Amino acid sequence: MFTRIVQIINDIVWSPALVVLLIAAGLFLTVGTRFVQVRHLPEMVRSLVSRKAGRGSGISSFEAFCMALSGRIGTGNIVGVATAIAFGGPGAVFWMWLIAFFGAATAFSESTLAQMFNFPHKTVFRGGPFSYIEKGLGAKWLGVVFAIVCIVGYGLSGPTVQANGMSSALGNSFGIPPLWSGVALVVILGLVIFGGVKSISQVAKVVTPFMALGYIGLSLVIIFTHLDAVPGVFGMIFRSAFGLDSAFGGILGSTIMMGVKRGIYSNEAGQGGGAIVSASADVSHPVRQGFAQSFSVYVDTLLVCTATALMILICGSYNVLDSGTGEILVAQAPELGNNYAGFTQAAVDSLLPGLGGKFISVALIFFVFTTIMAYYFYCESAIIYLWRGREGKGEKVAVFLMRVAILGAVIFGALKEADVIWQIGDIGVGICAWINVVAILLLSPKVFRALRDYEKKRP
Repeated sequence: MFTRIVQIINDIVWSPALVVLLIAAGLFLTVGTRFVQVRHLPEMVRSLVSRKAGRGSGISSFEAFCMALSGRIGTGNIVGVATAIAFGGPGAVFWMWLIAFFGAATAFSESTLAQMFNFPHKTVFRGGPFSYIEKGLGAKWLGVVFAIVCIVGYGLSGPTVQANGMSSALGNSFGIPPLWSGVALVVILGLVIFGGVKSISQVAKVVTPFMALGYIGLSLVIIFTHLDAVPGVFGMIFRSAFGLDSAFGGILGSTIMMGVKRGIYSNEAGQGGGAIVSASADVSHPVRQGFAQSFSVYVDTLLVCTATALMILICGSYNVLDSGTGEILVAQAPELGNNYAGFTQAAVDSLLPGLGGKFISVALIFFVFTTIMAYYFYCESAIIYLWRGREGKGEKVAVFLMRVAILGAVIFGALKEADVIWQIGDIGVGICAWINVVAILLLSPKVFRALRDYEKKRP
């Protein structure tokens, strides 16, 4: 019964209308900013090393970039890519790329708005969609709604997905019971999130670049050892993306839907999480933080997600399943069934027999840890927004309860079956996206003016 209810809600939230909205919004913002994600690519890189503007309490642009990237790089980059291929075939990867390209303009816009409408707090600057919805649109009630959805989506459903992917991988490689995986993650997370925002930003700026570079490096080794298969894999991705490959022609609808859903889940463009982190950065111009977050979408999807996809497809360690019945339609690795984490583990194991799966399991520990850490920051900022003007004991109690709830969600996620968990995660992501993307579109003229102002003033 619970599973059926979750499925019905997920189908409503993730109707084709949301897919159309996300793609259309990305296209509109791309044109409105005159392809900012292409024209200002060098500025995106330079923005990562810009100094703090000295406006007061805030984290550096690079720390905000790493915190947002830690929220983007998680199980979506390993297990999420695998599920996209499992239910959408290789063509889903193309749609992940496309949504990332347009999503870079969306991420730029939401992060610029977050900087324009942030507010001071005794910890660091705070803000995000709830703040620019209230201040920019004059709709405080909707800002409150978004903050509540953010807490539920990122605080309760988000950690369940992350913990589930990690426990599955650890069970595959080390035979560790899911409960023990969840408990261990709770202990490590508790030490960081109870240390506050400075602790989170310091951990993120060290761990996130390290884990991303290490993972991409391993994927390059696998790709170079299978160079002869690379052209064929890219050909298969492009053919099946448009239903031109006979093996995957019957699932074109699932191909597009899964590519967009998993792309959005992974890179977070339009969901508002990256904007919440961006609001805390201390930069000289709002657009500079927009550049940084736009670049993080590229790193997440075009580098890390692509690394996973190519490893799986090159090594043939995947199956394609019917999204309704779960029946295997294309069996490249029938022994893996619907073990999504196993797709990536088997690919790496082909290079490092007996060790590949363990490497992915360890990578997932880092990915999941930093992602849930970022999710906590999103929720903490939402709580601070809800208690704005009434700081004190009530805010502290709410933050404490949020910490406990997130740690509880980790245990729950580690123990539940994967399919239900992913649907719960999709619901939270989808609702946030519905509210945030509409707000961004309504406020887009402010983004366009801010970009023109920056371009006029820069040396």
